[in-house]
Amino acid sequence: MQVRVNGQILQFPDYTRVSNLLTFLHLQPEGVAVERNRVVLEREQFAQVVLTEGDELEVVRFVGGG
Repeated sequence: MQVRVNGQILQFPDYTRVSNLLTFLHLQPEGVAVERNRVVLEREQFAQVVLTEGDELEVVRFVGGG
C-alpha cells in the first residue's frame, strides 16, 4: 500500500499501524505529532490507527534547545 509521509510516497504492508510507521522512521512516539488526512492524532491512537491506501500523513518531531 502507498501512503504519503511528509510529501514523500512510501510503501507499507497492509494493516500497518501509525506506531509501526514511527518505528520505521526511527521516531519515538513521545517526541512527535502525527496528522493523518488533516486530523491530528492523539498519541494514544498511534497503536490503534491502521493506515489505508492513499493516506496522507505529516509527522512533526519536537526539537528542544535554547
